[in-house]
Amino acid sequence: MINVNNISVSFGGTKLFSDVTFSINENDKIALMGKNGAGKSTLLKIIAGAGQPTSGSVTGPKNAVIAYLPQHLLTKDNVTVFEETSRAFDDIHKMRDELDQLNEQLTIRTDYDSDDYMKLIEQVSELSEKFYSIEETNYDAEVEKVLKGLGFERSDFTRQTSEFSGGWRMRIELAKILLKKPDLILLDEPTNHMDIESIQWLEEFLLNSAKAVIVISHDRAFVDNITNRTIEVTMGRIYDYKAKYSHYLELRKERRQHQLKAYEEQQRFIADTTEFIERFKGTYSKTLQVQSRVKMLEKLEIIEVDEVDNSALRLKFPPSPRSGNYPVIVEELSKSYGDHVVFQKANMVIERGQKVAFVGKNGEGKSTMIKAIMGEIDFEGSLKVGHNAKIGYFAQNQAALLDEDLTVYETIDQIAVGDVRVKIKDLLGAFMFSGDDTTKKVKVLSGGEKTRLAMIKLLLEPVNVLILDEPTNHLDMKTKDIIKEALQDFDGTIILVSHDRDFLDGLAEKVFEFGNKRVREHFEDIKGFLEYKKMSSLKEIEK
Repeated sequence: MINVNNISVSFGGTKLFSDVTFSINENDKIALMGKNGAGKSTLLKIIAGAGQPTSGSVTGPKNAVIAYLPQHLLTKDNVTVFEETSRAFDDIHKMRDELDQLNEQLTIRTDYDSDDYMKLIEQVSELSEKFYSIEETNYDAEVEKVLKGLGFERSDFTRQTSEFSGGWRMRIELAKILLKKPDLILLDEPTNHMDIESIQWLEEFLLNSAKAVIVISHDRAFVDNITNRTIEVTMGRIYDYKAKYSHYLELRKERRQHQLKAYEEQQRFIADTTEFIERFKGTYSKTLQVQSRVKMLEKLEIIEVDEVDNSALRLKFPPSPRSGNYPVIVEELSKSYGDHVVFQKANMVIERGQKVAFVGKNGEGKSTMIKAIMGEIDFEGSLKVGHNAKIGYFAQNQAALLDEDLTVYETIDQIAVGDVRVKIKDLLGAFMFSGDDTTKKVKVLSGGEKTRLAMIKLLLEPVNVLILDEPTNHLDMKTKDIIKEALQDFDGTIILVSHDRDFLDGLAEKVFEFGNKRVREHFEDIKGFLEYKKMSSLKEIEK
């Protein structure tokens, strides 16, 4: 359907990738993988027509519709959510208006035999065929269905887009893309800022209603659930696997083992040949053999072994000071903002050493409960933070609280103690700060880089209760794995607010579900909770 032909990209003389070629077929669901900086987003922009390659081209049918959701975007202000989303159908409405105008001309004109009139008939015929081939749709109903699926309430439809955060504006843009029913959807980190239910809805949509899809995502479960093909960008080239992400990881490991074996054999051959040349280069009877081997080495194409991010050292939290048996006890807690009730009569007991997840739709009170625990808001009812509870808090805006005048290295050097002091560079490397990055001032870092730096700071503080509010946004899979391992080994108490099922799996042993102004306790891990929720929704459908 769409062909990527010999694309190369260079920045300042450095090649990002070269001669990249592949085809995107009608129902391909492709995961675009590779470590940060490999060129994934650049490649996506080029396919979308939002960027130009240094050489090569992207070709496809003239009428193919490609829709692109970048990581960062701006929707228009001064319109409502519903009006902005309805812009997805602008082209269809324009076509209908143009057809009405042309038909009106046909009725009022009388030059029936003229060339102009015949051209007008042809125009009407061509446009009619195009317009009436589009399925008859209740556009308002479609807009409503998609917005609700992506987590908007009906009361949100008439609110101005300017009232919403960047994450919600991203959902508006995503809604427009899905409503256009394009031939190819390109998504760059679509699940950041989405709750679990919205991600599940998006999965269902992409699997059952979308045509071709290419996605960059650090949400492993999401990628695994929707894709049937994986394209890896590494060391300036691509590898194309007809396999979903988890299978690709196994195949990639095998590929690297074969490369490593071939590389080692080649290195032995080079060493043996070099030794022969050195030993006999002055021997007249061996001159031809020496020359032959010199030419052989000159022509030899050196085998490259694909890079693996070996910077991931094992992180460990410092031992936590012992807290009381119950770090958090909540009794009959209620919170309202004016007439808006967030939750009522919530009860919660979190024991020392427990790792719990707060889940539920956005706006149902997860972050509000955390603010109550942190003593940042007033509430009705009782909330006790236990004896000797030392809380480490990672808020969604944690990155904004860093000292902007310090360098990356200084930020960590200020709080590192003991053995960690000699490993600061390794630690920064594990979070993708290497070389000159460590001397950058915090003020010049991107949002994602600041998030990673704030996470390192938290890893080094001696606390016994960790509260993490969406900690994995902007982190790649390798970094998330490092943090997850560190959290699994942490001997204190953890409260996690996250929509990342893969991150929560094997980490959270109990789930508190926020919804319908209530907080419900589930004594299962995240897998058990999701299975229960599926059963629950099936019963509701049957009713």
